[in-house]
Amino acid sequence: MPSHAPDHPDPLERERTHLAASRAALRAMRADVEALDIKDVTANWVNAEVLQRQIDERIKALADLADTPLFFGRLNYLHAPGAESAEGAEGEQFYIGRRHVHDADGDPMVIDWRAPVSQPFYQASKKTPMDIGLRRRFGYTGGELTAYEDEHLTDPTEAEHASKLLQAEIERPRVGPMRDIVATIQPEQDEIVRAGIGGTVCVQGAPGTGKTAVGLHRVAYLLYAHRERLARSGTLVIGPNRSFLHYIEQVLPALGELQVGQATVDDLVAHVEVRGTDGADAAGLKGDARMAEVLRRAVRSHVTLPTEPCVVVRGSRRWRVPAYELEEMVRELLDRDIRYGAAREALPQRIAHAVLVRMEQAGEAPDDRVQNAVARNPAVKAAVKEIWPPVDPAKLVLRLLSDPDFLAEQADGILDADEQKTILWSKPPRGVKSAQWSSADAVLIDEATDLVERTHSLGHVVLDEAQDLSPMQYRAVGRRCTTGSATILGDIAQGTTPWATATWEDALVHLGKSGAAVEELTQGFRVPREVIAYASRLLPAIAPGLSEATSIREAAGDFSVRAVDPAALDSAVIAACHEALGHEGSIGLIAADARIPVLAGALDAAGLAYLSPGEETSAAARLTLVPATLAKGLEYDYVVLDEPAAVVDGEPDERTGLRRLYVALTRAVSGLTVVHAAPLPEQLV
Repeated sequence: MPSHAPDHPDPLERERTHLAASRAALRAMRADVEALDIKDVTANWVNAEVLQRQIDERIKALADLADTPLFFGRLNYLHAPGAESAEGAEGEQFYIGRRHVHDADGDPMVIDWRAPVSQPFYQASKKTPMDIGLRRRFGYTGGELTAYEDEHLTDPTEAEHASKLLQAEIERPRVGPMRDIVATIQPEQDEIVRAGIGGTVCVQGAPGTGKTAVGLHRVAYLLYAHRERLARSGTLVIGPNRSFLHYIEQVLPALGELQVGQATVDDLVAHVEVRGTDGADAAGLKGDARMAEVLRRAVRSHVTLPTEPCVVVRGSRRWRVPAYELEEMVRELLDRDIRYGAAREALPQRIAHAVLVRMEQAGEAPDDRVQNAVARNPAVKAAVKEIWPPVDPAKLVLRLLSDPDFLAEQADGILDADEQKTILWSKPPRGVKSAQWSSADAVLIDEATDLVERTHSLGHVVLDEAQDLSPMQYRAVGRRCTTGSATILGDIAQGTTPWATATWEDALVHLGKSGAAVEELTQGFRVPREVIAYASRLLPAIAPGLSEATSIREAAGDFSVRAVDPAALDSAVIAACHEALGHEGSIGLIAADARIPVLAGALDAAGLAYLSPGEETSAAARLTLVPATLAKGLEYDYVVLDEPAAVVDGEPDERTGLRRLYVALTRAVSGLTVVHAAPLPEQLV
């Protein structure tokens, strides 16, 4: 890469000059796109609209974010990349950043972090230098370049040491939505990010290991490496709730990727309006994988074997297909186990073909047009409607949950009588629109819908906080990537539903991705050492098979556990919030859901403004009041945790409660204060 900075005795000034030149080049790239005139290159208004939309997206992707560094590192190769073996090959230097920037001659000024030439920035070490002589990291304040730090990877006199700039970036207080981590990706994370598109990857990640960021950066990498393929098939990030999606929504746009969809599982299965809730037992049973077979039986139960022939009249001739031949067609379609709707569409063509065979035997010469006409014949349509009637998935599930006899017939040998009674509605609704559908019911409808008609498959799906999904929810996600790949992210120890995943192997089977690689991230980068060690006391009770998480952070972090008198609990929590607000960064007050109204009143009385999860923090509004059930996936610089015992008691069983507490304890980045009046769980004493 040619240098765009004039010779200057101060290396930092040279780098600032290159930054200024790079920003100017990016502005020029954007101006070139804005100046495009498409009037004479589009044949019609449709083409013009499509092309203009693509141009608008390109303009957005080339936006220069003033407070975001355009590049964060530099690599000095010993040889020209690709020419390592060439005698005397001259090395080059490359600036590594969030996107590619080139000058007016097309020469690169900043290399995209996803390019192969950038990989040594994340993977090179003294032991394996990857032909890198110098790796330089840059420090920024806002968008201003303020420092740099060099590693001479091939200099035997220089010892390997931890990067202070890297450590400072990891520990930097954060306000607002989640940011990208392109400047701080670690080698084990980079390997997952750059894994090929051909296979599914499952990441078991302890708190603070960056698994969410890894998943998002993997999407960005795959879009870079396989853009045309994924542009056709689509990509989707699935999160646990809207607050979480709002928290992560700026990461991919900051990397120049604007076309990645975001949704919750409830969004995917929104065939009906969800207005009801299930008890834990009913929700668990409706989410059980056995329900897939119950639904399959229920759909197929609509097929009736024919007892009458089908007689087709064409002109003066009558063509008769006997009942036994119709039955053979029906049984053959059932044996193929294709989707109900596809089989229903195939049946009239099978009947029409049988008629054409008879026509040919009678000396006629029918063609495909005749077969299609016969398939549309009223007699054929009537026979198909009788044998293979249409099925409405929502009405099917409504009947299954309302009609004890129908459920008993379809669930025979699958669900016992008590289980059937658990999922039946006590008061059947009048119809689909009046039903108080639950989230679990919507998943059943989605399964039934797929049994009738194939669900569209995407090229790549990222599923975050996957440990909380039921087997039926996994199946719903799996249907969205049957012909594509997936990145599964989660932590078994943070499973907080009664049906939470026991093992990733089980989850992958339900997803239809059995045999996928399971990678484990145990090294934390954000959660302080003392905090993760304290939370890990719960692991033997909630996930005995998992390795204990560690933290590379040098700072132990602020950590305290305060026992107070019950009458002073609220005031002690408010005092802890005041202390936390004395530090820089975001503050999260996490409490059991039942305690939220009480604490909201106490905050109001104390004159402390606060946000709800999903609302964006700012310098003026840094405190968020977080129900424990919504804390998963979020992080705050300082956390005040109210009454751990109440968090545990708010769940239907102790294991789920302790897992919920584990989540709450591990949301802190710089400091955690636990305030309690009731005794702590014995694992934390």
